[in-house]
Amino acid sequence: MSTAQPAYRRILLKLSGEALMGDDAFGINRDTIVRMVHEVVEVTEMGVQVAVVIGGGNIFRGVAGGSVGMDRATADYMGMLATVMNALALGDTMNKAGLTARVMSAIAIEQVVEPYIRPKALQYLEEGKVVIFAAGTGNPFFTTDTAAALRGSEIGAEIVLKATKVDGVYTADPKKDPTATRYSKISFDDAMAQNLGIMDATAFALCRDQRLPIKVFSIVKHGALKRVVLGEDEGTLVYA
Repeated sequence: MSTAQPAYRRILLKLSGEALMGDDAFGINRDTIVRMVHEVVEVTEMGVQVAVVIGGGNIFRGVAGGSVGMDRATADYMGMLATVMNALALGDTMNKAGLTARVMSAIAIEQVVEPYIRPKALQYLEEGKVVIFAAGTGNPFFTTDTAAALRGSEIGAEIVLKATKVDGVYTADPKKDPTATRYSKISFDDAMAQNLGIMDATAFALCRDQRLPIKVFSIVKHGALKRVVLGEDEGTLVYA
């Protein structure tokens, strides 16, 4: 095992539902979720406590057409249920990989998953279990980015790790502008002034107010999560 010491003791990992699709059009790609779980295993073996907030876009995308014209709150509740399905899949994969995962939902579905109770979540983390937060904040009109900022603040995470398909925040869209460069780090104020769209405004403001740093990195890049946790120059750090 590596003798390198992690830079963080407790992290909040924000995974988008789309990240679970791999190259598929929607749903959960088995190889992709297994690889992601392997990355989490590497981090927990260093003694890092891991909590996860997961989105639901990969499932909700398949029914989004039917939500056209639907009441916004109803559509948001559908999205929350999609995150519960993703959380169950992620938790099952983690358990099969030798981790002990607990899924906690912000909306009550006791027959399926346990409700989110902060002291219980903290206890699980201290015991070395991975806690997966499902159903966002439990409220419509709030994104899972906001749920990540909220849960990260509640559990005393030292950083929110926003896993994306790009390896950080760039000066411009790297797909459109070949001269675009990656920020190694950037302040909250500068990111807001440049309107970089790292997270939705509510989530971003909450992290800034709580002085909770954000690291944007690529979850599809092998070993990136471990390098982030070790404090290496991977992705982009947004700091207060």
